[in-house]
Amino acid sequence: MLSYRHAFHAGNHADVLKHLTLFLVLRYFNQKDKPYWYIDTHSGAGLYDLSAPQAQKVGEYRAGIGRLRDAAALPEPLAAFWAYVQAVLPQPDTYCGSPWLAKHLLRESDRLRLFELHPADAALLKQNMAGDRRIVVQQADGYAGLTALLPPPTRRAVVLVDPPYEQKQDYARVVQALQAARKRFANGCYLLWYPCLSREESLNLPAVLQKSGAENWLRAELHVHAPRADGFGMHGSGMWVVNPPYVLHDQLQAALPLLAERLAQDNGARYLLERQAV
Repeated sequence: MLSYRHAFHAGNHADVLKHLTLFLVLRYFNQKDKPYWYIDTHSGAGLYDLSAPQAQKVGEYRAGIGRLRDAAALPEPLAAFWAYVQAVLPQPDTYCGSPWLAKHLLRESDRLRLFELHPADAALLKQNMAGDRRIVVQQADGYAGLTALLPPPTRRAVVLVDPPYEQKQDYARVVQALQAARKRFANGCYLLWYPCLSREESLNLPAVLQKSGAENWLRAELHVHAPRADGFGMHGSGMWVVNPPYVLHDQLQAALPLLAERLAQDNGARYLLERQAV
């Protein structure tokens, strides 16, 4: 299936959590002079027009990044993230995908490897990334492409695995992909995004990930409303980070309480943050 288009959801609460976490991880990796690779298995189009019909149809960004536009007195991790996003967007009514965010944060010596299977989004991604010699875009299955790239020549890498979960088997595939990637490159920093839904596969995924063999991990979830009575809809999302920067937990601890407050859609809004370090 190739029906999912992120343009309908760009800038929503899940993007805020995902991109905040990615920004903080990449900022940490930039502190060392050694180059690294950024690998994105499900890149999307890279940049989105919030005034376009797709974004306007549902308007999810209004309850996501729209609520940060007027926010004041943000904690440092969130303030730095929001200032960065505003600085790299070409126009006020656009919003970045993860490739656009990473493209402007990575240094000249770093490299980006981007995968997108949807033909229309892959074409847009190539257009949005054009002219940058650091970047290779492939219209291909990111799960298979990931393992082929590991280990990277730099022996440093940040990997984002961000499927749409429109197919039930994605829940098993992300676990398999992480295990295969870690077998080839155990020291990589892996970021997995997942939706928080009422369906069994979603509810069970964090427990499955905990049993997948990683010793150092961080789990962060942002729930913006209570699960619906009918069981439909995404009430939140999570980030599972393998080999997280040691500062990431404290940075998210500073940011998540305010995000849960500002992005809340009912009194069921909350956050979860836990880690295991060996």
